[in-house]
Amino acid sequence: MRTFVIASQVNIIVGSHVWVEDPGLAWIDGQVTRIDGQDVHVQTTNGKKVVTNISKVFPKDTEAPPGGVDDMTKLSYLHEPGVLQNLATRYELNEIYTYTGNILIAINPFQKIPHLYDTHMMEQYKGAALGELSPHVFAIADVAYRAMVNEGKSNSILVSGESGAGKTETTKMLMRYLAHLGGRSGVEGRTVEQQVLESNPVLEAFGNAKTVRNNNSSRFGKFVEIQFDKSGRISGAAVRTYLLERSRVCQISDPERNYHCFYLLCAAPAEEREKYKLGSPESFHYLNQSKCYKLDGVSEAEEYLATRRAMDIVGISEEEQDAIFRVVAAILHLGNIEFAKGKEIDSSVIKDEKSRFHLNTTAELLKCDPKSLEDALIKRVMVTPEEVITRTLDPEAALGSRDALAKTIYSRLFDWIVDKINISIGQDPNSKAIIGVLDIYGFESFKQNSFEQFCINFTNEKLQQHFNQHVFKMEQEDYEKEQINWSYIEFC
Repeated sequence: MRTFVIASQVNIIVGSHVWVEDPGLAWIDGQVTRIDGQDVHVQTTNGKKVVTNISKVFPKDTEAPPGGVDDMTKLSYLHEPGVLQNLATRYELNEIYTYTGNILIAINPFQKIPHLYDTHMMEQYKGAALGELSPHVFAIADVAYRAMVNEGKSNSILVSGESGAGKTETTKMLMRYLAHLGGRSGVEGRTVEQQVLESNPVLEAFGNAKTVRNNNSSRFGKFVEIQFDKSGRISGAAVRTYLLERSRVCQISDPERNYHCFYLLCAAPAEEREKYKLGSPESFHYLNQSKCYKLDGVSEAEEYLATRRAMDIVGISEEEQDAIFRVVAAILHLGNIEFAKGKEIDSSVIKDEKSRFHLNTTAELLKCDPKSLEDALIKRVMVTPEEVITRTLDPEAALGSRDALAKTIYSRLFDWIVDKINISIGQDPNSKAIIGVLDIYGFESFKQNSFEQFCINFTNEKLQQHFNQHVFKMEQEDYEKEQINWSYIEFC
């Protein structure tokens, strides 16, 4: 959690129990032994003597319950060390959920806890007021559902946090609970929840990638609309995606990876790789910028077949699947096209025969004319009211043109796949209300952040600001923003 409400100024005196920063533990508790102006001397519980500015010392609640509190608004001091200590105390007791008012804080247990999400637990939270039972993701979902039924207004739940925090798994739990309350059979006897979850392997293959902290990180935002009729029964669903991390297609840093689908295709059966003229991931520029090609415990070949089976389930035909992977292969070949200086000033040509091979293969896979593709990469066309101006590009600009084309193609492919999934799930244009689950893709903060990372973090902060102000904008043709109420889940 990144933002804390600092407690009002408390008088720090000799003998006060306080928290001070620690390079290894983040915060350590201790007792003030001396105060020299703005300098505070603290004897910590682990035997250290620390001298720090009084502004960096926070009071410790010596009367806090030994097991922590389930709602942090009950804390005497709602500051960073107090919040972290309370969460750590509860985590040691296997309590992974904690409230802060109507916000649910969740800490990833990094293990399966089946009894926490079974049908018996769902029945326990059914109709219970928020705070009546222990903090739980089901309580948030129940509040959203009851408010929708009682007030006739749409509600949404915002799930945010760092990469690997467990947002996507929690989104699945939310949908499971909503299906338990208002579920009915959808296509071929499958519930809407099942249909949405069945689309996950496809979305993960094309929208997830390995990051520094997470081997299967969603690199796109996802808004799942669960649509309800006037009686509160599920009548349809839709998946809305946004902010796909397009830059990852062309640029990755070690030890991260590009989107899973590229590696899956490179591990496909031999006849498939031969059809698309593919080699190992190391041979492609868009993949070899990082030395990480495999994931521990994951068979790319098996995952490729599993993705094809998932495509069958969501209604993507075999012919369409071949077209999808033909485009994926084309992007890999496109990234291997290099350019050299041309005879004219600020012009470029295809660098060598190897690049010519990848150009022709890209054109063949995209079913376009090789010469037209070449012109599109090394020339820029500007249309004015008076004339059409064509100018040549130098090798550096041509590389930029190549990468821009790759990112656009991949983005369009991803949008097309999402549209196919929505057709399979089945939307209800006459639904009376929705409950939306907004799964913001994970952000990360490093000592040195790239401009791309800055944009991701900035976008997440803006989305949270929109949430707090109740002005998150949905598509106008779907629902007016005034109809949306929000619940909130924050991850540590």
